[in-house]
Amino acid sequence: MHIRDILVRNETAISFEFFPPRGGESSRRLSQTVAELSVWEPDFVSVTYGAGGSTRNLTHDLVVNLKRDAGWEPIPHLTCIGHSEEEILVILRRYAEAGISNLLALRGDPPRDRGSREGSFANARELVRVIRDFRGHPAAGGFGVGVAGFPEGHPATPNRLREMDHLKAKVDAGADYICTQLFFDNRDFYDFRERCELAGIGVPIIAGIMPVVSIQQMQRVADLAAGARFPARLLKSLARANGEAAAVEEVGIEYATEQCAELLSQGVSGLHFYTLNQPKPTRRILENLQLRVTTRG
Repeated sequence: MHIRDILVRNETAISFEFFPPRGGESSRRLSQTVAELSVWEPDFVSVTYGAGGSTRNLTHDLVVNLKRDAGWEPIPHLTCIGHSEEEILVILRRYAEAGISNLLALRGDPPRDRGSREGSFANARELVRVIRDFRGHPAAGGFGVGVAGFPEGHPATPNRLREMDHLKAKVDAGADYICTQLFFDNRDFYDFRERCELAGIGVPIIAGIMPVVSIQQMQRVADLAAGARFPARLLKSLARANGEAAAVEEVGIEYATEQCAELLSQGVSGLHFYTLNQPKPTRRILENLQLRVTTRG
């Protein structure tokens, strides 16, 4: 099923993101996460794709396994930087043959250890076009396509007006919905949603949620997200935890719960949880929100 149809069917979609394990303990942890979160019957799940395609096969295998074993609707991330169009077409054919119906089209980053490599794509809009033009999918309508949005601003586009032009170009190329980067201040999301409306972007917007579970994770997020903003209210609560691990995690879960509850009250199209392959934070948030499978249609 295409994600656009799921978003029409459900008042608010619930989805999870995982990253491909590299065997051993990481595989065991992911299996536990999938088992614990399966009770909420997510409307779909997504699987990340390493910089420059560094986890291409791992991503493919996890996507196929989640569809086959868990019965979920999996969405592989697909980045285009450093890829030729032929390489992308090979990946599309593999996913089509495996019965995968949706993709998240991203520009992506070059792998740090290999530097940049010339490719056929300058941006995600061109990748969306190639996916939309692909005619090898057995399902009517081919692949469904999602793209990323940045409530706090795209790190590579400080001009916020031009940023919205780029986003609209991705949607006009054929994207069905937008899934946002993580954010910690809902006002950023509401402002982003309004600016999308002003720009003539009418597709559903799913809110990306990542609870703070440790100070170290928060610092990594700030680096990787190129300057994620942490509201003073959250920082004050974390300071009162005095660095105690369990207390920090509890603050993060409670803060994300409040964030999600408010987003739900404001009619968000979906909540997409960046799980980091850890079940507890997402499970606790959903329990706090009382979003159990028995309460969802």
